[in-house]
Order: sequence, then C-alpha cells, then structure tokens
Amino acid sequence: MVLYRFEGKDPQIGDGTYVSQSAEVIGDVKVGKQCYIGPGAKVRGDYGSILIGNKTSIEENCVLHARPSETCEIGDMVTVGHGAILHNCTIRDYAVIGMGAIVSDYAIVGIWSVVGEGCVVKNKQVIEDNKIAVGVPAKIVGDVSEDYKRVWTGYKNLYAKLALKYPENLEKKLDM
Repeated sequence: MVLYRFEGKDPQIGDGTYVSQSAEVIGDVKVGKQCYIGPGAKVRGDYGSILIGNKTSIEENCVLHARPSETCEIGDMVTVGHGAILHNCTIRDYAVIGMGAIVSDYAIVGIWSVVGEGCVVKNKQVIEDNKIAVGVPAKIVGDVSEDYKRVWTGYKNLYAKLALKYPENLEKKLDM
C-alpha cells in the first residue's frame, strides 16, 4: 500500500483493510476495519481530514478530499463507485454513491441513500435517509426498498470479504 506522511500526520489503516499498491492515502486519513481502497484511488488528508468507517469500499479511481481544517466523513458499509469524487462532504452509513458521481462541499447523503451514476450532489445539498437521487443537479426520484437493502448488503459484504482476500491472492505476473 502507498501511504504518505504529510506534515507529521500518518494515515491510520484499520485491521483487514486492503489498500491497492496504486492507491494513494495521504496524511490525516483514518480508515476503518475491513475496507477496500481500490487501484488509483486518491484519499488526500493534506490540509483537511478524511474519516472512513468500517467495511466501506472506495473503488477504483475515486478522489476524496476536504477543505482546510475540515473533514470529509464516510460512514460504515458505504459503497463509493468507480471514479466518484467526494469533496468535504458527509456520507452516512450504508449509502451507495454511483460510478462517476460527485458529492460536493458540505453536502450530506443520508443513511441507505443512493446517489446514481454520474449524479452531482451540489454544495450544501442534503439527500435524506433512504432516498434515491439522480441527475445534474441531484433530484430525489424515489425511496430505497427493503429488497434493495437486502441485495446491496450482499454486495457490501462481498467487498469487505474481497479486502481480506487481496493481500494473499493478488500476484503480479511477469511481463511476457
């Protein structure tokens, strides 16, 4: 894993968490237990702080950052899809952030809420618990069903298990 101290602050990585060799975790970052930080992810706690809960997946090429002396906070069992950007926002437990979505400064995404692929949650926007938001800017289009929660709990646990498998099963192949 590629961890960088910045201004005397070291990232803290929880037990069972996998951080890809091509991800960068910088400075004041605290990652919970059994998380997955995918290839190309940039988690920058350089002049702000990043807090990531347990069993959360930050998939490939995501960017997480915070404003000076502020915090970008991601809860437990959150799924942040490939290429998403989270900037100085709060993402509550079990939320799903779709691929390529942007969640901007001071926005809050509620418990079990879904931000669709390519969606933009604008500055200070609040997505209440159990809501589905899509579009640019984000608009509420529905409620999260119990069936959705059941299915996505399985996906979330799959990534938590993947975090445990990667260290022992990922092998670099020799160039041919």
